[in-house]
Amino acid sequence: MRAVLSCALVLMLSSGLTACYVVPERQADGQVIYQHYPLPPMSTVAPARVGVVPGGAAAPANLPVRLYPINDVATSTGIITGSVTNMMTGKGVFNVSYQGEVLTGEATRVSNDERRGVASAFSPKGLYMSCEYQMNTPYQGAGTCTFSNGAAYRMHIGAN
Repeated sequence: MRAVLSCALVLMLSSGLTACYVVPERQADGQVIYQHYPLPPMSTVAPARVGVVPGGAAAPANLPVRLYPINDVATSTGIITGSVTNMMTGKGVFNVSYQGEVLTGEATRVSNDERRGVASAFSPKGLYMSCEYQMNTPYQGAGTCTFSNGAAYRMHIGAN
């Protein structure tokens, strides 16, 4: 009977630990440390992560884009969100949703100025937009956009 109780106790303890993971970290001197890593709050968005591909070039970065109204035509729609994927080659892919339509296009850096660029996008129903922007870093920038209906916006590129 005592062996059965011992076995049952071991099974209960081991089943309670099956969902736990302990991942040690090593310091530069080789010493093992254990540290608590809290999760971010559910409402936060993690910034875009950029890696390095073999060969030393930076990997593409997907960046959020927010457009804030700057004229009366744009005020009716409010803030617009979208994204741009910076290919780290002077080119990017631009997407934004506006008045129920998805506009897709490209962003390109202006020659002789690696910070300035233009972006254009078009929807299947014929709506189009044009933007001019300047990047502070490869991951953050600002500019202005105008739509074919006359709406004008201030554009912010990158994480909060």
